[in-house]
Amino acid sequence: MIARQARSVVDSGGAPVEIGAMVIAVAGVAGTLGGALLTQRGAERTKRREIELVRAHDEKRENQALRRTCYADLNRDARQFTTALNRHLHTLRERAVEDADRAALDAAKDAFRDRYSEAQMVAPDHVLAPASSVHHALTAVYGQVKRLERGMPDPGESMESAAEAQHAIWDPLREMRAVMRADLGVV
Repeated sequence: MIARQARSVVDSGGAPVEIGAMVIAVAGVAGTLGGALLTQRGAERTKRREIELVRAHDEKRENQALRRTCYADLNRDARQFTTALNRHLHTLRERAVEDADRAALDAAKDAFRDRYSEAQMVAPDHVLAPASSVHHALTAVYGQVKRLERGMPDPGESMESAAEAQHAIWDPLREMRAVMRADLGVV
C-alpha cells in the first residue's frame, strides 16, 4: 500500500490520480496540439513555396513580355532608321535637302537611339552584342550622310560608299533579329 501511495497523487477532490495516467494524458494532449502545430507549419511552408513559385513564374513571364516589346520596337526602329538613311541618300542625289528631310532622318535616328537605350537596360549581353553592331553601323552611316549633306565628306566618302555602307546594315539587322528571336524562344 505504501508503494501504491508513492505512485499516486491526490487530485483536488481528494481522489488519488495515477502519475502514469497523468503522463499519458499530458502526452496525448501535447501530441494532439503538437501534431496540429506541425501540420499548420507544414501547410504554411507549402503555401509560401507555392507563392514563391507563382511570383517567379509571373516575374519570368513579365520579363519575357518586356523583352519581346523591347526587341520588336528595336527591330522596327532600326529598320526605319536604315530606310530613312536610304531615303536621305536618294534625296541628296535628286535635289537639295530641306528641313523636312532632315527632320524625318533625325526623328528616325532619335527613335532608334531611344529603343537602343532601352535595350541596353533589358537585353542580355548575347543579344546586346549584335544590337551594338547595328547601332555602330547606323551611326557611322548617319555621320557619313550628314558630312555628304554639308559637302564636307571625309577622305574616301562618296554617295556610292555611303549607299554601300547603308545597304550593308541589312546583314547585321538580320543577325540581331535572329538572336532576339532565339532569346525569346521563337526560333
